[in-house]
Amino acid sequence: MATIRNLGPIAQLRSEASSHLIRYRNGRVRQSGRGLVFWFRPETASISEVPMDDREMTLFVRGRSRDFQTVVVQGTIGWRVVDPQVLATRIDFSIDLRTGKSQGEPIERIEARLSGIAGQAVLQQIGANPVGALLDAGPEPLRVALETVLGAAPALAEIGVAVVSVRLTNISPTSELERALQTPTFEALQQKADAATFSRRALAVEKERAIAENELETRTELARRETLLIAREAENARDRAAGLAEAQGLEASAEAERIRLVEGARAEAELQRVAIYRELSPAVLLGLAARELAGKLETIEHVNVTPDLLAAALGEFRRSALPAAASR
Repeated sequence: MATIRNLGPIAQLRSEASSHLIRYRNGRVRQSGRGLVFWFRPETASISEVPMDDREMTLFVRGRSRDFQTVVVQGTIGWRVVDPQVLATRIDFSIDLRTGKSQGEPIERIEARLSGIAGQAVLQQIGANPVGALLDAGPEPLRVALETVLGAAPALAEIGVAVVSVRLTNISPTSELERALQTPTFEALQQKADAATFSRRALAVEKERAIAENELETRTELARRETLLIAREAENARDRAAGLAEAQGLEASAEAERIRLVEGARAEAELQRVAIYRELSPAVLLGLAARELAGKLETIEHVNVTPDLLAAALGEFRRSALPAAASR
């Protein structure tokens, strides 16, 4: 905004470099340029201040697609003045010569023209396509088409305004349609989630089954090994019993053989002794019996020798002594 200092009948104007000033006098251009500083007489001058910086306006268009669905388009349009003198002749940019403020709303008028052109182009693009194609394509095709239309619009060129950028931030249906369009995708995602859950559960069940089978195989293997161990222990016990029985049999056989040999020797010795006793005379047998008896008696208190016994003993002694003397 220009700064004006009034000094009586004259005034001084100082403008910024981003503004183009045009001073008229008697309907003719006296001065024109950016960042001017000059003195003027307020009663004879008319001054227009045209902003030369880039401006942005908000774009909001609600339209209906080819399949009669409401679609909302949001974005921004950047524009700037390319010919300030032409623009000043078409739109009033005059300022108050006391305060330097604009007397009208020229920027709003320019943006209203831009909004009308852009809105019409957007509505044509939306109405020519079904809502599904618009949403699937996204805002870029619509942005390119809108930029082309605005760049070639004669209604902007004839007032000295050019569009420098077009940005579309959103293209969306109504909330009800959006929910309806989201339902198939949501259902598909839910089905995928359910499938993943079922797969995870099936995998868990499969792992549990594998673990149970592994545990069963382990128990079966342990039972088999235990059976083999029991069978082996039983076989070892049978082997030990057989060995023990065999050893006992051998021991019994040896004992029987020993007893047989001892008893046989005793029997043979007894037979030999009986044979010897058989050849002895009664007197010798009597003496041997007496000696045997005397060996078993601990004390002899009385011995009774009868005459018959003594006579018989002497007779036997005499009969045994005679053959021995005759032989000598």
